[in-house]
Amino acid sequence: MRKLANSELIRLDVDAFKKAPKTPLIVILDNVRSLNNIGSVFRTADAFLVEKIYLCGITATPPNKEIHKTALGATESVCWEYAEDTLSVVNSLKTQNVKVISIEQTENAVMLNEFQPQKEQKYALIFGNEVKGVEQKVVSASDRVIEIPQYGTKHSLNISVSAGIVIWDLWQKIYGN
Repeated sequence: MRKLANSELIRLDVDAFKKAPKTPLIVILDNVRSLNNIGSVFRTADAFLVEKIYLCGITATPPNKEIHKTALGATESVCWEYAEDTLSVVNSLKTQNVKVISIEQTENAVMLNEFQPQKEQKYALIFGNEVKGVEQKVVSASDRVIEIPQYGTKHSLNISVSAGIVIWDLWQKIYGN
């Protein structure tokens, strides 16, 4: 097998990305402090045509050299917006019929492998702070909570890994690939 050159990968340029139909997913980063995590989420959002990212609270915003290091230009393709208060974003999206889902470990959480998205529904996925997770008041305002099943000794995954797992899982469930 031969590795493909970048020119053989048939990827969209930034203008084509912006015009392309988007996956009905919005990502909300709730007080994410690691610039590398933020950049990684941008790159994953680009890979799966995520509609938008909200950067909330202490979450840093582009342009930023450390975000760029892992985003590799995805901050130019993926639509994003800064909001000081995550709860305000959640409440606004809910008035637009967006189903808000916190990715967290809670009572009555639905395991990711058991969650089936509705094809015509738009979802906002909230990923929280590396230490404290998604704020309780944001979890309480969510329509539901999804938990990523884990079977080892650790209690959590890195936020950029969690975003990659959840976005991929929902993308393939929505598009059936």
